[in-house]
Order: sequence, then structure tokens, then C-alpha cells
Amino acid sequence: MSASTVRELLSEIVRRKASDLHLNPGRPPVGRSGGALVSLTETPLDDAAAEKLCRELCNEKQWAEVASAGSTDFGLTHEDGNRFRVSVFRQRGRYSAVLRLIPRKLLSFDEIGLPDSIKPLLKKPRGLILVTGPTGSGKTTTLATMIDWINHNDDCHIITIEDPIEYYHSHGRGLVTQREIGVDVPDFSEAMRRALRQDPDVILLGEMRDLETISAAITAAETGHLVFGTLHTTGSARTVDRIIDAFPANQQEQVRAQLSVALLAVVSQVLLPKKDSPGRVAAFEVMIMTPAISNLIRKNETNKIASTIQTSRKLGMTTLDDCLLDLFKKGLITREVALEAAQDDKDLEVRL
Repeated sequence: MSASTVRELLSEIVRRKASDLHLNPGRPPVGRSGGALVSLTETPLDDAAAEKLCRELCNEKQWAEVASAGSTDFGLTHEDGNRFRVSVFRQRGRYSAVLRLIPRKLLSFDEIGLPDSIKPLLKKPRGLILVTGPTGSGKTTTLATMIDWINHNDDCHIITIEDPIEYYHSHGRGLVTQREIGVDVPDFSEAMRRALRQDPDVILLGEMRDLETISAAITAAETGHLVFGTLHTTGSARTVDRIIDAFPANQQEQVRAQLSVALLAVVSQVLLPKKDSPGRVAAFEVMIMTPAISNLIRKNETNKIASTIQTSRKLGMTTLDDCLLDLFKKGLITREVALEAAQDDKDLEVRL
């Protein structure tokens, strides 16, 4: 397979408006389109062809990392200007790759369906905003939309720490500094430590992976920075529990007290197939910090957060199930999809 085949496959992914490209021995190159896996050619890749394609995707340093650590992740710009997030890895001793297409255009709040109740939070001088959800649920896109809004509505210094950088931000009213893990800085905790000496107003942490990074994010949010982070959790209550559980038992009460003050909002999201057209639509749960929720976090009563969100719709909050009901009423998703994604499917079934 020649290098042109890699280019052709990437061009085909863009042409089909697919989200991912899979290169795996034993199958033809596969694209994910509208959530379904579709073969892009008829000929399955053999081991040598898959390894050659993976090798062509990597530079020397990245290929050395595959050899030593078994995998590497990086961003790649295609010749037409589209960017891909690339993961090259070994499995059963053979080489495979998955490439995620990063949309070129930064989307607006309306385009991704993000509630306007989030906008006032983006003007706050300090605090922690978390965007959560499973892998592939659009967290990066949501964060990029928020950062873009701040960049064009506020004159501030924004530092993003990402692995890899996905959306490129040009300077707007704000000044944007983007640091890539493994290229510009060794790891998240080091980048976070350095960021505090670089006069930031806003810090975006691509991932809150470890205790040190989570702790640094909370401290930065307390000391006068607006901090954005992501976690692979679903629902606000689980997100709060996940952060607190990351700390040793003797520190958890203190962290609850810190979070009850520092946390501004948790936005949880899932991506769902649209009813009558290709593509997907996002469903959100939005928790905005209020004295009531702050109190629940401090008293370790996170199990009551969901019902508080439900009764606080007028404050801009929404439960995932309310959002699913709205999407169903608008004809954007099917009944089956709504029930499958629901947190309380029995209750939603009655309401549908």
C-alpha cells in the first residue's frame, strides 16, 4: 500500500462525514459513520499492510514510542487542512490504528445544543467547570465551544493543556496558549504546575487523570482562575463522588469543603443517533452550583443532587432525562434511543 492510500482513506472519511477511521489486520479499513461501522474498501488488510499504514502515520519519535510502550497518541493534519486525533498501537503483536476526525469548524452553543444558562458561568473570575461523559461523547467539542466563546467575548489569557491538541484556537479578544503533552511539556501535572506561573485567567485541562492533577485544578479554581476539566463519568453526582474518591480517606472531608466552594458547574453529555438523518445529537445534564447543592456536597449527600437538579429547572439546570424528553418531543431522537440513554428508564417511559 502506498502513502497515497493513507491520504485517500483520510479524504474518504472527510467525504463521508464519518467520525473515525479504524485500521485493523483482517478487516478492510473501516469508517464509523452515524455510529455504524462501514468498510471503506473490499480488500482486508494483512499484517504487513496494516503495519505499513501505521508506520506512515508516525514520525520517528512516535514509532519509537509504539516500539517501547506499545502505543502512541498524537494529532495529525491532513493535506486538506482537516485534523485527526491518532492512536497507533500493538494488539496481539500486530499493528492497528484509530483516527478520530476533529471537525475544522468550532461550533456555536446553538449548533451543539448547549444551554445558554452556561454562558454567565464563563464570565466568572474563578471556579471549576467540569464536562463529563463516556469516551466519544463530544466533551472536547463542548469545551472547545466554551473556550471559543470566552476567547471572543473576554480579554483574558487562556492556557489549554491537551493530549493531543485537537482544536486550534487563534487569538480573539483573548490570548490563547496551547500546550501539548509529550511535545511541549512532559505530563499534565507538570503542565498544570507551570501554568500557574504563566499569568493565566482561564486554564483548560484536557483530562484530570490523577490525584496530583485533580488537586492542582481545584487549588487553581480556588485561587482566582477559571478552570475547565474533563472526566469519564456520567452524571453530576457520580462526578463529584469520583473526584472525592480520588483522595485518601483522611483528606476527603477537606476536599468536599473545597469542592462545595470551587465547583461552578458539571455538564454531563452523551451523543445519540438522530431519528431521520445521519449524524448525532448531544443530550446534556447540567448542574449549576447553588447553596442547596453546595450543602449536599459538604454533607456527603450527593445521592440527593439529581432531585435538586430536577426541581431547579428555572435556574438553568436540566436532568439528562428531561433533555431526552425534549429531544424526543422535537422529533430528533426515537423513543428507543431515549429510553436506552435514560438514567431512570421506567420513569421516562411513563413520561414519554
